[in-house]
Amino acid sequence: MPFVLPTLPYAKNAFGSIISEETFSYHHGKHHNAYVVKANELVPQAGLEGASLSQAIKVAKEKEKAGLFNQLGQIWNHSFYWLGLSPEKQKPTGKLEDMIKRDFGSVEDMLAKFKAEAVGHFASGWAWLILNNDKLEITSLHDADTPVAHDRMKPLLTLDVWEHAYYIDYRNARPDYVDALLKNAINWDFVAQNLDGEGVSRADQPG
Repeated sequence: MPFVLPTLPYAKNAFGSIISEETFSYHHGKHHNAYVVKANELVPQAGLEGASLSQAIKVAKEKEKAGLFNQLGQIWNHSFYWLGLSPEKQKPTGKLEDMIKRDFGSVEDMLAKFKAEAVGHFASGWAWLILNNDKLEITSLHDADTPVAHDRMKPLLTLDVWEHAYYIDYRNARPDYVDALLKNAINWDFVAQNLDGEGVSRADQPG
């Protein structure tokens, strides 16, 4: 079964000026969709028909099929990114809040470190909050690389720092984009759900 463009879990105009409807139309409707279309062209050539999205990513990485890996990784990364956003402002609570305070000192310190990672990441890529064993960590990955391809990285939250994620609304001001999302548009309930270590499955697709 071909991979598909997942439906957004909210309306494209739900975030107001934080993420505009135009950005969603281009970022989701064109960029994300283009990865889906291209991946579906390449999957049969690699003999991966029937593989799930996460399985195909791992095989493409192992076999050094960079072109396919990039398309597949971007499908999964974007799918996970959409799920981590919320048009209603939330804050970390419960176990997640406790773990953040344990590993970073405070929620504010964690957000500051996440912003520094996202803003400081050179060129295109993704900033990540991950679970490594029982510890929360912040890191970033270049281009289409993804935690799916790294066994010790259990994804909790990501921010897309490719320019197509923010250029319409923020032009070249990546710090403003990152700050706006971290303060107003993170789905912390989704982040907390991923503490079970099953985050990869939440953006996966069957083969």
